[in-house]
Amino acid sequence: MPYPTPQFEAKICPPERLAERLAVLPRPLVFTNGCFDILHRGHVTYLAQARELGASLVLALNTDASVKRLGKGDDRPVNPLAFRAAVAAALESVTLVTWFDDDTPAELIELIRPDILVKGGDWSVENIVGSRETLARGGEVHSIPFLHATSTTETLRRIRSGDQG
Repeated sequence: MPYPTPQFEAKICPPERLAERLAVLPRPLVFTNGCFDILHRGHVTYLAQARELGASLVLALNTDASVKRLGKGDDRPVNPLAFRAAVAAALESVTLVTWFDDDTPAELIELIRPDILVKGGDWSVENIVGSRETLARGGEVHSIPFLHATSTTETLRRIRSGDQG
C-alpha cells in the first residue's frame, strides 16, 4: 500500500509559483526570512509569534549558497534547502515556504508585498530589509524580542564540544 505524501509538502512553493499561491492566501500576510538551519525552540517560538500578527505567514529561506555567503561557517548550512523547507512547512504556524538566493530578500519582499514584515529581536526595525518600502505601503514592521536564548550556531558549538548543558 503506498503512503500519501504528507500534506505539509504542499506548503513548499518555488519562487516562480509565488504569484498564484499568494493570490489565495488570507490577509493580512506576514513575511519573514532566514536560514532556519537546525530548527530549535527559538525558531518555533518566533515563527508562532510572527504568525499571530496576521492571517498567513510566508517564510522565505536562504538558499544553501546564500547561507554560505552569510559567513556562518564553511560547514553551513548543515541541512540542505529541501530539508529545511520541509521541516519549516511541517510547522502549523507556517502557511507557505519559499526561498531566495540573493544576499537579502529585498527583491522577494517587493514581489510578495507583505502587510506585515517581521524579523527577530536582533534586528532593529530601521535595519530590516524591506522595512522602508513596507511602511511606505502602509504596512507594519516588527522586531520580535527573543524569548529563548538559543541559536543554531550555539547548538552546533555545544554539539562539537560535547557540552550537555
